Amino acid sequence: MTFTIQITDSGDSFPCKPNEMLLLAMVRLGRKGIPVGCRNGGCGVCKVHVKSGEYSNGKMSRAHVTEQEEQDGYALACRCQPSSDLVIEVVGKMRKAVHPEQAVVIKTERGE
Repeated sequence: MTFTIQITDSGDSFPCKPNEMLLLAMVRLGRKGIPVGCRNGGCGVCKVHVKSGEYSNGKMSRAHVTEQEEQDGYALACRCQPSSDLVIEVVGKMRKAVHPEQAVVIKTERGE
């Protein structure tokens, strides 16, 4: 059995095994530039907003996900373990890898 994880903005979806951290499943998308960081909830590069579904979180740095954010569905993908299908939005530094077209728009708007 696997859970289906859907990324809202890009429309991508990918499988995540039970007892697997969301970040490990995201890496299988094969996108260049998905930052993996520390893998233990300390660096914050893999921040996501879980829009729907059931999951549990491991310990995360409060510098990157406050208690209020956690209550509002924010998590670090390296510490997030789905227990159902999820719909997520990528909000951390991983956003460029998941939404490369948005990175180009931002650079163009800045005149870079």
